[in-house]
Amino acid sequence: MLTLPKLIATDIDGVWTDGGMYYDQKGNEWKKFNTYDSAGVLFARKLNIPIAIITGEDTEIVRRRAAKLKVDHLFMGVENKLIVLSELCRELNISLSEVAYIGDDINDIEILKNVGFSACPSSAPDYIKELVTIICSKKGGEGVFREFVETILENNRVKQILLL
Repeated sequence: MLTLPKLIATDIDGVWTDGGMYYDQKGNEWKKFNTYDSAGVLFARKLNIPIAIITGEDTEIVRRRAAKLKVDHLFMGVENKLIVLSELCRELNISLSEVAYIGDDINDIEILKNVGFSACPSSAPDYIKELVTIICSKKGGEGVFREFVETILENNRVKQILLL
């Protein structure tokens, strides 16, 4: 059985979003987030498990979403996600084996190989699916982060506690 992680970390594009980048005629960028993912953050918070977003993107859109959900740790514009996650683990006095991570693409590979529990959306490429502990049934942008967190909770038989 999977033990409860001490940190849940996530990519954004392709996980919390469908991976699309939308622009209007004035050049403003848009991203669509699924509100179901906010429940994943709330469930983790109830169990005092911090959430970290680690993304290569550096946009105000992601900053605002993380602030709205009161995400514990936000790292944007990251080139080497494993280095950032390793440093965060040192700060939190935990090991990579105590981290659960969900990602979907090339820049997530090293983290997926090194954490204790890993996942990807069903929309991830096959070479990512081959690396992870579980392949979620949902695609990126369809509430896959919530599915990931609920899977962790179900494996630890704590989901029912959260719903009371």
